[in-house]
Amino acid sequence: MRLPFTAEQFFDVFRLYNEAVWPAQFLLAALGLGALLLVFTPNGGSSRVVSSVLALLWAWLAVVYHVLFFSRINPLAYGFGAVSFAGALVFVWQGVIRGRLRFAWRGGVRGATGLLLAAFALMVYPLWSWSAGHRYPAMPTFGLPCPTTIFTLGMLAFVTGPYPRSPFVVPMLWCFVGVQAALLLGVRPDLALIPAAVAGIVLMAKAGASREERGIS
Repeated sequence: MRLPFTAEQFFDVFRLYNEAVWPAQFLLAALGLGALLLVFTPNGGSSRVVSSVLALLWAWLAVVYHVLFFSRINPLAYGFGAVSFAGALVFVWQGVIRGRLRFAWRGGVRGATGLLLAAFALMVYPLWSWSAGHRYPAMPTFGLPCPTTIFTLGMLAFVTGPYPRSPFVVPMLWCFVGVQAALLLGVRPDLALIPAAVAGIVLMAKAGASREERGIS
């Protein structure tokens, strides 16, 4: 597959973005870490807070990254932005308004998967990018598509059932789009989108099973 931009242009967008929004990317990472900590200390409103953080991340991704920056080298960025903003609205509707996303630590394989993916997005991803030769500011930071996708699927692993499938749709779509950066542009940390996608498929299947078992349409 041939991309409409070069690797140099791709990483230069990261540079322009990081220089323009600093220190917002660090604030986004702090919000992500705070959302992860709420999984271990759930209370009456914590799940809505976590859903709000995920909605904010996808809205930021849609407007700030895709529309304002990525669109400079790829006209498809407007479409990516629209899809990402739709993902944000899903978290607002299902998690904040309807309260159908309940995040809590339950341990086991799901808990370990969620913790590994979320921690990878917040800590391992930037370290791997650095070790691979991508230096700040010309490197993907938290709040950009691939680390946000990995983090989101990690957080969704903490959702206790029954839960809807719809919050998985946009992150799963981005797994298949974003893995091209690893294969075609040499962004090796994006290879983590593959196990994240596998986890997402399993979680979506279990969401369907939960609805059928409880008679929820």
